[in-house]
Formats: sequence, C-alpha cells, structure tokens
Amino acid sequence: MTLPFPVAQIDDPAALERGRKLFAGQTEFLKGVVAMSGLPPADRTEVCFAGRSNVGKSSLINALTGRKGLARASNTPGRTQEINFFTCADRYLVDLPGYGFANAPVAVVKKWQNLLKAYLAGRQNLRRAFVLIDARHGIKSVDEEIMKLLNTSAVTFQVVLTKVDKNKTVQTEKVLDQVRTKLSKHPAAFPELILTSSEKGDGIADLRAVIADIT
Repeated sequence: MTLPFPVAQIDDPAALERGRKLFAGQTEFLKGVVAMSGLPPADRTEVCFAGRSNVGKSSLINALTGRKGLARASNTPGRTQEINFFTCADRYLVDLPGYGFANAPVAVVKKWQNLLKAYLAGRQNLRRAFVLIDARHGIKSVDEEIMKLLNTSAVTFQVVLTKVDKNKTVQTEKVLDQVRTKLSKHPAAFPELILTSSEKGDGIADLRAVIADIT
C-alpha cells in the first residue's frame, strides 16, 4: 500500500545536480520587509519558509545555502515583524517571521500576522511555501493555523520535518503518522514530505533539488 504523503527521495542525478548548482552560487540578503509596499518586484520564482519559533528555520536556510550566518536566529520580538528576502540565482528565498511568539507584544504580533496574511494572499509569484515542523513534536495547533491560511490563499505548501537526527526511528514514524493524518485535511498540502537535519545534512540535497525544479 502506498502511504499518503510519502517521504520525498530524489534519486534522479540530474535533479540533484540542478539543486546543487542552484545553491552553489552566492545567496545574498536582499532586504527585510515590514509592509507590503516594501516588497521587491514580483519578477522571479519565489518560495518561502514558515515555521513556529525555534523550529530550526534559520539553520535550515543556512544549511541549504551553505552559509552559516545568512539567516540569523533571533528571539527578540522586533525581528519577528520582518519578511526577509534573499536572492538565490534566478529566484527569491523568503524567510517568514517565526509564528507562535508568546512573548511578543500583542500589537507586534497582530501587525506581523496581518503582513503575513497580506503577503501570502497577494504575492502572485509565490510558488510554494515550505512549512517547517519539528520532527520531535509533529504538527501543533499554531501550525494548523498557518496551513489554513495557506489553504484559503491557494498557496501550495510542503511540510519539511526538521531535526530528524534528534529522534529514534520509531519516534519519527509516530510523528509521520500524525503529520499525514493532519495534512489529509488540507487541500493546499503538497503530497510529499521532506525529512531534514541541518546538523547532519540529511535531506538537504533533496530539498535543494525540489526548490530547483519549482518554476
């Protein structure tokens, strides 16, 4: 029986090479955006990364690009307001604010939530959102909120499990069952999962290949 939402395994050498070449060049920070008026021109393919605070988003972006300090992790509420744009060859990589920030002032949270909604609903060149889920915890209610938003915005999203190296295989399988069950309710969910470890490098080549083939 074929499982729903199988784990992506890129076996095609040409696809893996396209992914390697895409990220072999220099990825540069372009700008941090705090309002829709500040968005760069929608003139190229764009993918974004979303995830709750401390899911390992900065580490994953740094692992993908091979640059340790490119995306900076921060626990200061002020930085949660920014949508950070990076140029990577002929596309944009977009680092969205970490959601589920309990310590940020209510007004700050509301401001970036509104910006996030406006961005997801109104960015025509956004081809896919990668929703990062901690492999130790699975999908939480705050993750489902962003998935519902992606559904209503008609933005395809793909779940990337982070920190798989922190789990035993049995634990990962249990989390995968939970993730598959939850995703079955979301029409915008892309039908493949990606398992990654920024520390060990697991799944990084697969994710690069997936991004390179999005047009």
